[in-house]
Amino acid sequence: AVAVAAALHADECQIFTDVDGVYTTDPRVVAEARCMTRITFEEMLELASSGSKVLHTRAVEIANKNQVSLRVLSSFNDVAGTLITAEDNIMMEAPLISGIAFTRDEAKLTLRGVKDQPGIASSILAPISEANIEIDVIVQNVAKDNSATITFTVHRNDLARASKLLEQIAADLGAEEVASDDRIVKVSIVGVGMRSHAGVAATMFEALAAEGINIQLITTSEIKITVVIEERYLELAVRSLHSAFGLEQ
Repeated sequence: AVAVAAALHADECQIFTDVDGVYTTDPRVVAEARCMTRITFEEMLELASSGSKVLHTRAVEIANKNQVSLRVLSSFNDVAGTLITAEDNIMMEAPLISGIAFTRDEAKLTLRGVKDQPGIASSILAPISEANIEIDVIVQNVAKDNSATITFTVHRNDLARASKLLEQIAADLGAEEVASDDRIVKVSIVGVGMRSHAGVAATMFEALAAEGINIQLITTSEIKITVVIEERYLELAVRSLHSAFGLEQ
């Protein structure tokens, strides 16, 4: 639909769905979740790739490339929906955080006690990628004895294959231990307002700490912060972050 709209030089491509638009988070988790009026292409791409199911990432990529504004509307009512457009078309007073996305089907793999030397990350992660297993969050730590610990996440369905491969890699490298955990989730906050405001990460971490939620992994981009936490804390984390950033207002 977006590709056709681009070819026709349409002013807007309207996608009719079973929801009123793009919400600040899943309304089934946070009752106060609000349907956004506008959001940028970049924010929608980050939300879609982080677990939001409203639009496929490919649709947003084509819209962004061709600068075709997208509007998500409901097939069941006449609400205005959510306009997804270029950042230039969004008010300068864009919210600090636009939305919160999460992914449940995650698993974590950790390889401990490998030598900290050039090429070690490649020798560990390349065979996983060659097996067509998608790797997401990657964190490497180095201990005082110059041994490294590498942790990364994969889709839960790929855990068994990835774990078997990692055991073989560990044996070849003389690693100390391979550990896995399939009871984790990713929670991401997204917003173009991060570019011009400091303290976003601190607010996120303080909100999680106040609920006693331990952060296992952290990764960031220019407009997104993602944390990996225990699965049992997912809904509590999303609700606390939604409130901390005032997304219900």
